[in-house]
Amino acid sequence: MASLIPFNKPFFAGKELHYIAQAVTLGNISGDGDFARRCVEVMQQRFQVHKILLTPSCTAALELSAMLLELQPGDEVIMPSYTFVSTANAFARMGAKPVFVDIRPDTLNMDERLVEEAITEKTKAIVPVHYAGVGCEMDLILTIADKYGLRVIEDAAQGVNAQYQNQYLGSLGDLGCYSFHETKNFICGEGGAICLNSEEFVDRAHVLRDKGTNRQAFFQGLVDKYTWCDIGSSFVLSELNCAFLYAQLEMFDEINQKRQQIYELYRQSLQPLEEAQLLRMPRIPEDCVSNHHMFYILLPSRAVRDGLMAHLKQQQISAVFHYIPLHSSPVGQSWGFQQGDLPVTEHCAECLLRLPFYYELTPEEQLRVISEIEIFLTSLVCQSLLPESLQVKNDSGPLDTP
Repeated sequence: MASLIPFNKPFFAGKELHYIAQAVTLGNISGDGDFARRCVEVMQQRFQVHKILLTPSCTAALELSAMLLELQPGDEVIMPSYTFVSTANAFARMGAKPVFVDIRPDTLNMDERLVEEAITEKTKAIVPVHYAGVGCEMDLILTIADKYGLRVIEDAAQGVNAQYQNQYLGSLGDLGCYSFHETKNFICGEGGAICLNSEEFVDRAHVLRDKGTNRQAFFQGLVDKYTWCDIGSSFVLSELNCAFLYAQLEMFDEINQKRQQIYELYRQSLQPLEEAQLLRMPRIPEDCVSNHHMFYILLPSRAVRDGLMAHLKQQQISAVFHYIPLHSSPVGQSWGFQQGDLPVTEHCAECLLRLPFYYELTPEEQLRVISEIEIFLTSLVCQSLLPESLQVKNDSGPLDTP
């Protein structure tokens, strides 16, 4: 039997274990130690962010963002439905209502042309989600936000080290949020960061992140004792995680290069199937530089997607679909949304399949994945089970509706 090709596999890139041991030796493993400082310095310099604070997860960074905006019950926040639940949860737990808009059929990012019509007098913020490490159309989003006096929080969980118009994702909005979860490009198990792109947020972010105290000011000698001064939480990343993460950040270029190679092998090898209109591959606009976070394919229908996923599983290959759209979830429906509201989102969610993608994935394993995709899709054609009306359009437009 062929060996299993998992969807994801955590990896060592360099000195992770050495740095963890070093962190223990230094005697501070709770957080905000030497390795946290090193991580922050690397990212602030590379991404040109005013201030970065490490957090236990991207979820925590999003929650901290919502707290910094001082959202109130009844406020509205515009975001895509095709995203992880944390994007909505962070703002809903403050009493705000997510307002879901449809996505673009090419990048699967929030359709910037639909944002303005979703704005009401209750709207306080816009949350673009940079899907698959490809930047949203931030120029228009920021212009709309400025026109209506709204805040922009970038959910760049998948966008660490990706760019839009020569600026790094996470550095364009008022706030940005990163993830270092084990499924991301740079990992530490669970971890995240908040990008503070304006000085106005820095002091309060420190307080909220440190359980609502002015502890950081105390350590800096600015006050003679620290105390409770705001309603905060515990949003500090463990120093052990920071040590692991720093080893990965040291390998930025090597990890980037390897992921680009994996992405390009998929793209080049699957090109004939796209030309035959049997699938569609990701689109990267010219003004974006992807970090090659994932490689997905869009199939002609849910039946074809599910059939291919089952076929790959039989061949010991783990390929998975992605989000269940939030607007069609029980919580989304409780806010008045329903199936059919966002047709592009719903169709793409039914047709998308993510292929195995991780640092240690070998070309031989990739070619095995590609071969099985070819076998399955060409067999459907031979059996006349993939009629022309179900084929994928070979352009950046929407998929044909089944």
